[in-house]
Amino acid sequence: MTENTENPFLLETVKPEWSARQPLTMFQKIFMTLLIAIFLASMWKDPWRILHLVVIISTIFYLAFSLYKLLLICFSVSKSSEIFISQQELQSLDESELPVYSILIPLYKEPESVTQIIKSISVLDYPPHLKDVQLLLEEDDIQTRQAVDALKLPQGFRVTIIPRSFPRTKPKACNVGLAKAKGKYLVIYDAEDKPEADQLKKAVVAFMKISPSVVCLQSKLNFYNQHQNLLTKWFTAEYSAWFDLSLPGLSALGAIIPLGGTSNHFITDKLKELLGWDAYNVTEDCDLGVRIYRAGYCTLMLDTTTWEEACSSLKFWIRQRTRWLKGYIQTYFVHMRNPVRLLLELGFLNFIHFQILIGGIIFAFLINPFFWFLTLIWFIFKVELLSSFFSGIIFIIGTLCLFAGNFAFVYAGAIACYHRGCFALVKYAILAPLYWVLMSIGAWRAVIQFFANPFYWEKTRHGLFPAK
Repeated sequence: MTENTENPFLLETVKPEWSARQPLTMFQKIFMTLLIAIFLASMWKDPWRILHLVVIISTIFYLAFSLYKLLLICFSVSKSSEIFISQQELQSLDESELPVYSILIPLYKEPESVTQIIKSISVLDYPPHLKDVQLLLEEDDIQTRQAVDALKLPQGFRVTIIPRSFPRTKPKACNVGLAKAKGKYLVIYDAEDKPEADQLKKAVVAFMKISPSVVCLQSKLNFYNQHQNLLTKWFTAEYSAWFDLSLPGLSALGAIIPLGGTSNHFITDKLKELLGWDAYNVTEDCDLGVRIYRAGYCTLMLDTTTWEEACSSLKFWIRQRTRWLKGYIQTYFVHMRNPVRLLLELGFLNFIHFQILIGGIIFAFLINPFFWFLTLIWFIFKVELLSSFFSGIIFIIGTLCLFAGNFAFVYAGAIACYHRGCFALVKYAILAPLYWVLMSIGAWRAVIQFFANPFYWEKTRHGLFPAK
């Protein structure tokens, strides 16, 4: 096994303003403190008027967010939403001219997944001697290291040891692997991943035919244990809506694409130019997706799928969702340190996309329980005073949100399942509002952790369902 002394904290060193190492700047702390103080003082003076204002702002946001969701669905059917690679294009590839392709596989406390991921990568239709596969193993993860040592690794596989240091995160490990990568292109796969066999070749063809400004191709993700339980059914509907509708819609619009945590294909030199991942951001993929556009590059969706294991345990699902949303909070505050600069670098439309995609999602999950509580109180006790919150135009907008808004999100899940051919899951998308409760729990846990323990990586447990 080889030791690695490369610096995994280049982003923090070279561009500290783009790193989540400092969760909030002093200006942001002062601004937030003043904002909270003004809100509390206003609540003390005239609570009903302030609550009415909150309802107005939230209702308008819900309507805009719902329309935005429908817009993405409409654009997802555009020819420009994904890069399609034909079988003829794949067959015309000269394998003697294929480049070396680096594959990073971060593993932490996953000895049961070692054999599976090695098999999944080995069956990829790409010359073995051109696969530069690094198994990224933590120095003190004895069980996973022993599981790897017990195997004879195939051609092209090697082990990279990640020295024990703070923080203990996936992006830190990936930065170590990036420094050692030999390939022209690079992709990340998780321990439970099963990418389609021709995915690497599709990425090579795609990079050959698209603009040099495209430095990343995001594959679609879905689950092979869709029917394991109710949670995995909901999770599949959500993933299908996100990767098959929302992200292709964003791609067609030329908008920022928050990357998935796996199966994103990069031009290696460009990724190094971007200084890799933020070792302190627990949703490093989303952050990198934003930085790609801030640097003047872009991401496109690639028509290929990687199959993963959906978390089937409610306990671990909550932990995973907390980490994801905490990373969204980190990403939002990092890039909003200088809103004017962000606006100039992204342009007006992508600035709006950023506000909705990153900040808006968090806001929606946090505010949802407040409206559920108001609705519950009204239905149980018929409190007429609540009617004053939804007077005039706000009542009309609220009614639109109730029907059109809920329809948009339920429809997205249902149509995505249908599009995927998961016909048996369509009916479960109708029950999605119950799933949103779990998301709000994760969001509030994320806020608490952001202030209490921002770099804590809540590990998702896999291996609860055997890949076939």
